[in-house]
Amino acid sequence: MPQDIRLWKVKSGDSLQEIQQTSLNLEQRLHTWLERDISIISDDFLVIGSEVRTAYGGFIDLLCITASGDLVIVELKRGLTPREVVAQALDYASWAEGLSHEQITEIAEGYFYLKFNLTFEEVFEKNFKTDFPDTLNESHSILIVASSFDRSSERIINYLSKGYGVNINALTFQYFNGDVDNEFLGRVFLIEPTSVQQSSQSKKGSKRKPNLTREALREMADDRGLSVIYNLLLDSLSGSIFRRTSTTLSALVFYGGYSKSDNAVIFSLVVGESDSQKGLLFRSFTSRLAELVGVTEKIMIGCYPNGSIPWTYKNSDLPEWGGHQGYFQSTDDAQKFLSKLTGVIKHGS
Repeated sequence: MPQDIRLWKVKSGDSLQEIQQTSLNLEQRLHTWLERDISIISDDFLVIGSEVRTAYGGFIDLLCITASGDLVIVELKRGLTPREVVAQALDYASWAEGLSHEQITEIAEGYFYLKFNLTFEEVFEKNFKTDFPDTLNESHSILIVASSFDRSSERIINYLSKGYGVNINALTFQYFNGDVDNEFLGRVFLIEPTSVQQSSQSKKGSKRKPNLTREALREMADDRGLSVIYNLLLDSLSGSIFRRTSTTLSALVFYGGYSKSDNAVIFSLVVGESDSQKGLLFRSFTSRLAELVGVTEKIMIGCYPNGSIPWTYKNSDLPEWGGHQGYFQSTDDAQKFLSKLTGVIKHGS
């Protein structure tokens, strides 16, 4: 149970005056304070998003990342009961767990571009004074922030942390108001952070595998009899239509800009889910790609190979997280797609 803080001001003559703890709309002020200076919680945190919308319609108060590339969901109690905010934070964590390298980059790029006109990598290396990690989100943690918690919520958080190794903790801030222009904030963790980390690591098995290298993806495509199609699409799309590429555990991902992000995932070649019989699987965020090349979604869909079907990321109901998927079964399929794509970019129709 977090300890109550008592605070005294040392006055002239070595007399002490106790500063009384008071209440205020602390959660809203905390959001502002933490976004401005997350080191109030930890020097190892960097805020990469505020009010981050999940694929299920909720909003994470603050999404942070550590120097090792792990995500931290920081959730404030606000108007919820403490038990409700625990359930909400777990729901958000279930979404954040599946975020890929490119999706995290997309969130962070949108946040940092608006604030600093800097890339995610630039801000990360400047903040942590270390190289940007090759792999992001190998693990994640939850931190629930409030001015107070009830005993039931404390038992739940302790149970999840100590019994099941969930990397979850609670943090209370206590507010004191002394004389004019004298405001004080006290911080207390429910569980010692190092204990939470040790419990989480002891309960877990191996960490998530790192993303494949580009060479490994080429070899995978070759092993599946898809190297000619893969190399044709890779060479034609890289640097011409899309800004940059990256790899995941099974795919090559292409990035570009659209209205909601200057550096978003647009298109991917999912080699790990492809085979010689079906062909090379692609997934496309259709509305994003259509906006990128300046055509309607209907025209964009007409560029895809025959048999392509609607697809959404993790069954999201948000339009920008939906699109289409299908297979390039031959080099002719790939050539037709590239030809149509080049045509709509040139003529806009």
